[in-house]
Amino acid sequence: MSIKEMIQDHPAVGADYNEQLGEAIKHAMYGAAIMNSCADACNAEDGDMRRCIRLCSDASDACTAFYRIASRRTDGNVTVIKSLSEAVIIACKVCAEECAKHENPHCNRCERMCREVVEDMVKAHDAMMEAA
Repeated sequence: MSIKEMIQDHPAVGADYNEQLGEAIKHAMYGAAIMNSCADACNAEDGDMRRCIRLCSDASDACTAFYRIASRRTDGNVTVIKSLSEAVIIACKVCAEECAKHENPHCNRCERMCREVVEDMVKAHDAMMEAA
């Protein structure tokens, strides 16, 4: 099952499917899970990982809010979706910067995922701005 196909099949979307937004929604879903998992893995690490846990948790929650709201296409709330994409970009950039400071595999994976999410959010945000 594909979230992108689910959105395309929505009766309110039809030919107005936004590929960049669909990709951002998909990566936000994956990102939320990976960031949440990284925060949990940080709990098992020796040393003070509080900042990383906090930033991973914040980025995960921002991604979750984005994918849930952006995947609702009935009477789309574009203003909120744009604002959330901006918040996700900030949260994921900060999370990636923190994860880059750690040499463990879960933070390396989380950093890469954050950067992918940022890239997709920028594309989706730009596409929404062009359509406006």
